Order: sequence, then C-alpha cells, then structure tokens
Amino acid sequence: MKTNLKIDGMSCEHCVKHVKDALEEVAGVSSAAVSLKENSAVVDHGDAVTLDALKAAVVEAGYEVV
Repeated sequence: MKTNLKIDGMSCEHCVKHVKDALEEVAGVSSAAVSLKENSAVVDHGDAVTLDALKAAVVEAGYEVV
C-alpha cells in the first residue's frame, strides 16, 4: 500500500532525512520518499500499518501532518 502525507515544518534536507528515517522505523514500512519542495511524503507499507502510526512517527520527529 502507499499512503501520501502532507507534512508541515520541514525547512531543509536535514528535516527531510529526519522525517524519512522516522517513517521508515515504523514496523511494516518498506520505504518512504520525502519531498521538501512538496512538503509531503509517500510511504510504501504493508496492510497492518495504520495512518495513526505514520502520523505519530512524524509528530515524534518534531513535525506536523496536515
């Protein structure tokens, strides 16, 4: 499955890496592509991964899902 997230608060490539790493640490996530230009992430994951789990990872990393 793929989930698209709009992310607020990223301002540099370090932010992008931080969000990418946080999303990829969620159990069941196989990859995450994060775009600073689009302020978004596309997360490839298994069926067991919930939107709440993805949002929690982003928030814990210090950013906001909008």
